[in-house]
Amino acid sequence: MTSAENSTCPLCLEQRIEHYHRDKTRDYYQCQHCQLVFVARASLPALSKERAVYDCHQNDVHDSGYRRFLGRTADPILARIANKAEGLDFGCGPGPALAAMFTEQGHPMAVYDPIFAADRTPLAKQYDFVTCTEAIEHFHYPHKEWQTLLQLVRPGGWLAIMTKLVANKERFSTWHYKLDPTHVSFFSRSTFEYLAQRDQLTLEFIDSDVMLFQTPND
Repeated sequence: MTSAENSTCPLCLEQRIEHYHRDKTRDYYQCQHCQLVFVARASLPALSKERAVYDCHQNDVHDSGYRRFLGRTADPILARIANKAEGLDFGCGPGPALAAMFTEQGHPMAVYDPIFAADRTPLAKQYDFVTCTEAIEHFHYPHKEWQTLLQLVRPGGWLAIMTKLVANKERFSTWHYKLDPTHVSFFSRSTFEYLAQRDQLTLEFIDSDVMLFQTPND
């Protein structure tokens, strides 16, 4: 380790950390317990820089291509939930297309995003399903934010995550996904399997970058 501030995993809080990769701008570390890859704390972007990057995204609610992309998360959830099930899109971004897609199918939706929909009122209740698409890789404090996600899901409910997965160190070295300065937490299949086992969740890998978790019934 090059700094004491990077000696604790931001997801599982273990201290078995090893240096994983260095590029022109950042150092990356990997937890040897949960396998999360994360950037050095000093490399976490300021909120203003995050906002500037997000403002460059063109996520039109009505864009058919964007909807097809999000459909890889929406479709498996729709196949598993009851009529009028309530949902929350966590990290909805500036164009909450996924929430609109569920609403069109008769499911009441709430949205939350720390930048674009910062009202925390929706975080005070639980939902039949919660979606988090292309957002978890932005988490600065994934231990805290993961617990928030779990607390939002009713017993027996669903949590859908979409994020690109770390494969191995060799592929990581040339991986375009890490080049986005707002991407700071990188998950793998092993990381999600660890979380499922630790938190007693049922886990399904739906696609190469879509994971469904079901919470236990009381």
